[in-house]
Amino acid sequence: MTSAASSTALIVVDLMPRIVERDLGPHRGADVVARSADLATAARKAGGTVVLVRVERPNVTEQPPGSGFVPEMEPQDGDVVIVKRTIGAFYGTGLADRLRERGIDTVVMAGIATTMGVESTARAAADHGFEVVFAADAMSGLTAAEHEHALTVTLPRFGEVHDTAYLLDHLWRV
Repeated sequence: MTSAASSTALIVVDLMPRIVERDLGPHRGADVVARSADLATAARKAGGTVVLVRVERPNVTEQPPGSGFVPEMEPQDGDVVIVKRTIGAFYGTGLADRLRERGIDTVVMAGIATTMGVESTARAAADHGFEVVFAADAMSGLTAAEHEHALTVTLPRFGEVHDTAYLLDHLWRV
């Protein structure tokens, strides 16, 4: 991690009540939310960018209950809000351009689920030339096994994997 805080964005994926309330592993949704909120607070204070992503089902007249952001992840002034209709947050959303406009070269990934929205967004970020960092305990899988496999096998191929405490201490000092 060589980027300054102002050129780093925290991308928080799908922290919506209907997803956070699912049976997840290894981290409970509430724990992922709390750690992501800590990262978001630190990023904002340090001059970083916070990107809040939520998914909407395409071609339906009404989204299911719980499709907004959890209260701890309500957008604040200066945040980038992305509504995606695919698994990843880059396709069809203009996210890459919005990050480049802000001088972002590094993205820190958090959210649910590790092997779905987080991983898909991270792969696209790498394809767009962004350096990628993963907040290992600020995301969770649908199962502990898939989360651990992603952290140890897949995600290190795309970027660095650290826990929240390390990121708070080394990237966004609080």
